[in-house]
Amino acid sequence: MTHRHPREPDRGSESAQEPFFVRFAHEYGWRAYAIPVLAVITVCVLANMAANPDDAAVAAPAAETVAVDTGVAGGRGEGSASREPATLPEGDLGLEDLPPGGPFTEDGEGTYREVGVPGTAAGSGDELVLRYAVEVENGLDTSRYGGDDAFATLVDATLADPRGWTNDPRFGFEHVAGNQDPDLRIRLTSPGTTKDNCGGSLGLETSCRTMATGESTVVINEARWVRGASPFQGDLGSYRQYLINHEVGHALGFAEHVACPATGELAPIMMQQTLSLNNAELHSLDHDEVYPDSDETCRANPWPYPRPAVL
Repeated sequence: MTHRHPREPDRGSESAQEPFFVRFAHEYGWRAYAIPVLAVITVCVLANMAANPDDAAVAAPAAETVAVDTGVAGGRGEGSASREPATLPEGDLGLEDLPPGGPFTEDGEGTYREVGVPGTAAGSGDELVLRYAVEVENGLDTSRYGGDDAFATLVDATLADPRGWTNDPRFGFEHVAGNQDPDLRIRLTSPGTTKDNCGGSLGLETSCRTMATGESTVVINEARWVRGASPFQGDLGSYRQYLINHEVGHALGFAEHVACPATGELAPIMMQQTLSLNNAELHSLDHDEVYPDSDETCRANPWPYPRPAVL
């Protein structure tokens, strides 16, 4: 005879007395609830298909891409194809043309305010430490491109960059205050005042290093600072670095311009990259310059030493 523990219930006799659906749930667990739910959903879908045989959500092939009307810019047409970028003609800028872009001040007041924070120092300066001050012409609204300090900060960063002139141990730079007798003043200047200081014989928007102010001055043309130059293909940051390095190069004693050595090479920093990267085009602007009447075309380059030596 088999003896049961007095506290153990008789499972067999209890399950025999339970209703069918309760025993089904005990045996199949959560699946017992999922099966009827799925059955109800299936019936609803079949009923919807019967009532709406042309419903696009059911009839569209799985591999077909269906255009979605977002309701913007007149997208109200049913079944309209997905949009493609517009093909618009690009302007053909000549050597003398300023690229399109933001606004600038045509004529400033001819006086200057000091900007930035003196103290930046860079380079060995074995032969020359160029002490410079940074200024902006009064009347210029620099808030359009970051403010006064943004201009000064880029000047400091460019002159301290190892790809810049300080890669040559002969040169060093120190940012000083305007009342500390700087060797060079770097000035952001309106096009009108730039022409007064740099001359406008070519009729072009250019920058310069000049002594016309009575002291050594780099004049950065605001029109170019804002709009850039076509050879840099819209890379405004690199072009601004080029402007600083090229004009400061003149102040360091690199008076002559340099031609493109061979097609595809990086342009020398002392090439007039604002106007062109092609020798023949630069020759056509000024036959007395160093550029040969030949078709070498370089690549834009903002640095004196784009691949600095590891010291």
